Amino acid sequence: MSLKKLPELPQMRGQTGIEFDLSPQALSKWNPALAMDEDEGDNVINILDPIGYDAWTGEGTSARRIEAALRSIGRDRDVIVNINSPGGSMFEGNAIYSLLRMHRGKVTVRILGIAASVASIIAMAGDEILIARAGWLMVHNSWVVVIGNRHELREAADWLEPFDAAAADLYAERTGLDKAKAAALLDKETWIGGAAAVETGWADAILEPSKIRETEDQGAQNAVRQIDVLMARQGVPRSQRRHLFQQIKASKPDAAGADTHDAVGKGKPDAAQPAPLMVAPPVSLSGLLKV
Repeated sequence: MSLKKLPELPQMRGQTGIEFDLSPQALSKWNPALAMDEDEGDNVINILDPIGYDAWTGEGTSARRIEAALRSIGRDRDVIVNINSPGGSMFEGNAIYSLLRMHRGKVTVRILGIAASVASIIAMAGDEILIARAGWLMVHNSWVVVIGNRHELREAADWLEPFDAAAADLYAERTGLDKAKAAALLDKETWIGGAAAVETGWADAILEPSKIRETEDQGAQNAVRQIDVLMARQGVPRSQRRHLFQQIKASKPDAAGADTHDAVGKGKPDAAQPAPLMVAPPVSLSGLLKV
């Protein structure tokens, strides 16, 4: 077990048609080129990608990979987890948190850039959390875009509620905040900078900046992700977006992958508002899960 007494998250029951995608705000703050500027030992796990399947790279961070890494390190050894992720699949993120929570050795989490959305839940599994002064934690409620009748809309809301409540419990336990205040931070989507994270209990100390470096530039790949998100928010269907990117990939062999998922941006004062829902035949919980 973790050295800290951390809450257990509820197991997520899969639902047909639920997909994840990345927040445009998280993407805009994410620098995927960040890494530790030192030789790392064999007890280090890197979470430097979206959580779950990343359609652009064909990779991403899965619970299966983390489980294999922990098994290789050894159940009783201390482990260091480097995080720089814009978030992703709540299914995978909750499972990764649980794996780290159950690890017998000390878990040290180092937030190199951002731990946004479900990546912030993973970060809470640390017995010690270090964050870069220029780093960010971002928390918000899980949410879906659902196409269906009123019964299916209610089903979606009921399905999400316990996971939001569990996340608020976890943040409150780790930070010392009142649960109602933690829930309010999720309701409005909250970004917490490095220094503020230490001051308010989200992290334990600042990570020395000299230990962080930039690797090869991945800006082009990140830019393509953001273009896809913006097109989705303007109502361009996923099939049409996929076709356009397939054409780009065919004409430029080094272009990012073509497959993608639908996305709708989370509202911020300066952000474009999501496109209205399209009328379609009802399907049970058909939509997008983004945390």
